[in-house]
Amino acid sequence: MKRRTAVAAALLASALTGCGAGSAVNDLGTVAKGAKGSTVRVEVRQGDRFSLAVAENASVGDHWSLEAVPDAKVASYISKEYRSDGGGTGSGGTSYFVFNAKHAGTAEIRLRDCWRCGGAATPATEESRRESGEALFQVTVK
Repeated sequence: MKRRTAVAAALLASALTGCGAGSAVNDLGTVAKGAKGSTVRVEVRQGDRFSLAVAENASVGDHWSLEAVPDAKVASYISKEYRSDGGGTGSGGTSYFVFNAKHAGTAEIRLRDCWRCGGAATPATEESRRESGEALFQVTVK
């Protein structure tokens, strides 16, 4: 009986590890790369994890965000993850918007780079408006 309790406690602790705020997603699944001004078609199967990737360098003003959560029947949003390119301070990296494919269907997912917007949601200057943009992903779940 004590052994069962110990095993159950160990399993519970292991299941809860990494569930708190700020925990990183290790499995990015199928990765589709996009960029400002691009449209990328993504095909995944029900139950698959997938990520939409964009180059991001906060030190030059990039700030990518998910414009709107897609239809939850098709894909559910998990998190935004950032991986550095490893080139030192200011070198940038890649942001991954991670999703789970739910049911067969299609969804349009827009990621927006609000360049040098600071905390604002819209560009404040003409240069910021010119350099900002969207990456569009057309996701099909089969």
